[in-house]
Amino acid sequence: MKKTFIFALVGMGVFPGFLQSTHAAVDFIKEVKPILEMHCLSCHGPKNAHENGELDLSTRALAIKGGDHDNDLIPGDAEKSLIYKYTIFPADHKKLMPPKDKGGPLPKAQTEILRLWIAEGAAWPENLTLVNVMKVDFVRDVKPILEKGPPLSDESIEILKLWVDQGAVWPKEVKLGGVGGAPILDKESLIAIDLHKIIVANSKEAAEADMKKFTETIDDRTSFVMVPIPGGEFLMGSPASETSRKPDEGPSHKVKLDPFWMGQHEITWDEYELFMYPGERKKDDEGNYTSESADAVTRPTKPYVEMSFGMGKNGFPAISMTQHGANKYCEWLSAKTGHFYRLPTEAEWEYACRAGTTTAYSFGDDVSQMGDYAWYEANSDYKYQKVGKKKPNPWGLHDMHGNVTEWTLDGYDPDYYKQFENTVAQNPWNKATKPYPHVARGGSWDDKPEKLRSSIRRASSKEWKMQDPQLPKSIWYLTDAQFLGFRIVRPLKVPSPEEMKNYWNSGVERE
Repeated sequence: MKKTFIFALVGMGVFPGFLQSTHAAVDFIKEVKPILEMHCLSCHGPKNAHENGELDLSTRALAIKGGDHDNDLIPGDAEKSLIYKYTIFPADHKKLMPPKDKGGPLPKAQTEILRLWIAEGAAWPENLTLVNVMKVDFVRDVKPILEKGPPLSDESIEILKLWVDQGAVWPKEVKLGGVGGAPILDKESLIAIDLHKIIVANSKEAAEADMKKFTETIDDRTSFVMVPIPGGEFLMGSPASETSRKPDEGPSHKVKLDPFWMGQHEITWDEYELFMYPGERKKDDEGNYTSESADAVTRPTKPYVEMSFGMGKNGFPAISMTQHGANKYCEWLSAKTGHFYRLPTEAEWEYACRAGTTTAYSFGDDVSQMGDYAWYEANSDYKYQKVGKKKPNPWGLHDMHGNVTEWTLDGYDPDYYKQFENTVAQNPWNKATKPYPHVARGGSWDDKPEKLRSSIRRASSKEWKMQDPQLPKSIWYLTDAQFLGFRIVRPLKVPSPEEMKNYWNSGVERE
């Protein structure tokens, strides 16, 4: 199986280079097409073929037809095919292709791909026409973009995508401007740029009408269900008349949200431990646990205590991760699955919890029904319970009330709602600017009914890691927040690479 690395930041020493192994047959689309389009079509395409021996390599038929020679491409015979033979001439040979001023000679790995491809019959998908693709030069094209940093223009993003596609070559001798030669466009930005292309290609739903409930598979033993949440408008917060209402739940205000999917239940240990402990569950014969993209995402350090605290692992909600840990899980999961995942905003969480209702709970105002829908102080047996065992809300989401309190993306501000009192907030997100507090929602197994209301807000605190003996304290775990977990969303609209980075790196890692 051939493995292609997401990018090789050789100059920084961040990642190793390309990892390859032998394979049964050359893949024209992935291996041959990039070589021809980047190194050959600028001279041997429809526009310039007449100036370069009349050889046009834009289609298989034209390549076999040849130009001034009748042996430019002979399927099955690489040694007599000039498009291979000319690539292996010495660097100073006058017939070397591509010439030195066009980027030649090609690396041996690429000339070998051409040789094998021709020897195997020069397979080329029917009706596929190649086009000239810009050959990215790091110093000329990429270095200025990295040094300038975000925000990025569409043109800059396309150049960086091409650079990644072409191997992300970074000459060791080239250093970026800035303090100590450090790049302004950081590792997280580069990961997001690479993943954006994969995610866009995997996002088949173009409109809300295309959104269906689906099951996402992480590995051969682990999957989860995503439920479509329609876009719409709702009244966020609670009215002054609601029993047990807190001041930070008002004023009630209108919010309009785009459609998204939300996890049918909270993230479980079965899912989260794949992120916590890379390599402990192998899937294929080569021992590949995950994708190269997911391997590039920073993982948690191993915890110094057993993080379920004896409450159970298989089918139970994962707990006690920091918001940073939950965000990085979303980034890893996006790289692993090819779909964009993140934490919900506070508005998205309440909208999905209410599911079209305006009562204190999604099942109404009658607290006597709480036991049918939630694990809480009165029925939890003093610990969290397996997900999905209680009745769902009207939109099919389980455990929105109780079991574990859930992280959102937002920083906590008790007066945040006031700015929207006389307007309609469009997809609001109060991006954090300091370590504490962030907003958690929904109440937990350890809470009374009034703390499970749809509008209740809980502010995170550094006291949630009070017993952590490490100095500095962990950026991954909240040892004293055994009531806290999270669920994920996937928006219909795929955000830009820069927006993806911002979602996955929300807040501040350490106090």
